[in-house]
Amino acid sequence: MTPPIDPRPGTPQPFTPHPRFARFYARFAGPALDRAGIAAHRRRLLAGLSGEVIEIGAGDGLTFPFYPPEVTRLVAVEPEPNLRALARRRSQDVPVPVDLCDARAERLPFPDASFDAAVACLTLCSIADPHAALVELHRVLRPGGRLRFFEHVQADTRAMRGVQRVLDATVWPRLMGGCHTGRDTRRTITAAGFRLTTVDRFAFPPSRIPLPAGVHVLGTAVRDDDGGRSR
Repeated sequence: MTPPIDPRPGTPQPFTPHPRFARFYARFAGPALDRAGIAAHRRRLLAGLSGEVIEIGAGDGLTFPFYPPEVTRLVAVEPEPNLRALARRRSQDVPVPVDLCDARAERLPFPDASFDAAVACLTLCSIADPHAALVELHRVLRPGGRLRFFEHVQADTRAMRGVQRVLDATVWPRLMGGCHTGRDTRRTITAAGFRLTTVDRFAFPPSRIPLPAGVHVLGTAVRDDDGGRSR
């Protein structure tokens, strides 16, 4: 699915692909996360979903096998062409119907109140404007619709937050496909008009050494009937 060109003011700049990182993620990072036990977290993230669902930053489709059969339609948004091609292959052998969409999370090509639920899985760290993306998810969700999220976030200690700031201002985004280690994603979710209902904060993968991207949150937020927040 390819969306039409959006002529509205404020359209994000054209997406810059990261083909080397996409290949690295598909060949090495994804399998490493599997070995660390990420499947259990993906299963928790998606349990109980039903109806029409949108996932932003779907990558190569690693979440697809975990969607329950009660999901009648999954729209998977992924602007990176290499990852989207891998996701298309994976979508052919999963229990839910998947529509792949070449679009930016910051400007979704769907009408208001189009979906019953939304999913963000390890993607808000690398989206150029996560607030805009969450405002868009708020817009396309139906009133009472739920956002499921699983993201690495700002560290617990002052020392590690300092390390994250240095990494995010220098090499990390360039090496890791735009990823930022220290975003306060929980605050960004609420600033976009969502109400948090459950949040589980934990270290992943388990490690004796603190990792810059080791603190994660997994939870649910609801779209209240307030029309969302402006940018």
